[in-house]
Amino acid sequence: MQFEKSKLQWIEYDLLKDHPVIDAKTYLRHGGSSENKFFSLNLSKQVGDSPDSVKMNRARIKEDIQAKNLVFANQIHSNYVVEITKDNIDKLFDCDAFVTKEKDIALAITHADCQAALFFDPENEIIAAVHAGYRGLIKNIYQKTIDFMKDRFNSKPQDILACISASLCPKHAEFKNYKKEFPENFWSYKKDDYHFDLWQIAQDQLKQAGLDDKNIELANECTYCNEKDYFSFRKDNKTGRNATVICLKK
Repeated sequence: MQFEKSKLQWIEYDLLKDHPVIDAKTYLRHGGSSENKFFSLNLSKQVGDSPDSVKMNRARIKEDIQAKNLVFANQIHSNYVVEITKDNIDKLFDCDAFVTKEKDIALAITHADCQAALFFDPENEIIAAVHAGYRGLIKNIYQKTIDFMKDRFNSKPQDILACISASLCPKHAEFKNYKKEFPENFWSYKKDDYHFDLWQIAQDQLKQAGLDDKNIELANECTYCNEKDYFSFRKDNKTGRNATVICLKK
């Protein structure tokens, strides 16, 4: 479901929108300060955009989500999971998944074709934000994050809600060197000679990690196909990044 306020536009997820303790959104590329290839709400500092533009864009979404802290990572296509607390909130971690139980900390994932996933355990009020490109899926970062939530906070997988942002659809997830890029047990997800269904991989991994099918929501929208709303690295190479954000409210 799409919303707009003060030129910002975002998507909300049906599984998460009725939980009053959280705010969860995927911001579209509108309503920002960036120009040219980064037009207009680029939220990454690492793609060559003006630092001042990114700073203003991040301030806009921080104000919109009404969080005291807005946390980003140095995403490295890993399966590293980090717990964010008030004691480490100012550190830039090399990781691709955040978990927190603390309120007023917005966890943000930047993406332009990769999957950005939001996890919420409503029983224990634990949130997580995860970046998963094909390399993250190979390393099963979803399983790693869920295991972290189980071990650290006693989350039960069957209670966890998972929502995945727009990302590459099977038509555009092309891997011509797939025999080198994917382990053989992933080849069954190949739709034709070179295209893979990363959406199905994600769903299967989440279910294998113990999530109920009814607790998994995919945006079912392709970043490559929808240039109006999403940045796509595959399509444009030099481009900005959307952000998917989750926060436990004060």
